[in-house]
Amino acid sequence: MKRNDAEQIGKLIQQYLRQESLESPLNEQRLLDAWPQVLGPAASYTSNLYIRNQTLYVHLTSAALRQELMMGRELLVRTLNQRVGATVITNIIFR
Repeated sequence: MKRNDAEQIGKLIQQYLRQESLESPLNEQRLLDAWPQVLGPAASYTSNLYIRNQTLYVHLTSAALRQELMMGRELLVRTLNQRVGATVITNIIFR
């Protein structure tokens, strides 16, 4: 017997996460987890990553890397958001 009101489990989970206000924190964590893959070996010079008000804060131990990342900041924001599949951040601040 086939059910006519069947829905995909992925959509139901997404609706539940939105209802419980868990979608945004989950996307933020996904973005933080994607940081090492996007940055590659240079990620070892970064620490204390956190997101506040759609801004990613990153502590850097290399001044040269800071300068390089500041020049490619917009591309980095786009790449990270594409990895997550949502607009999680709009800016990155390097400290």
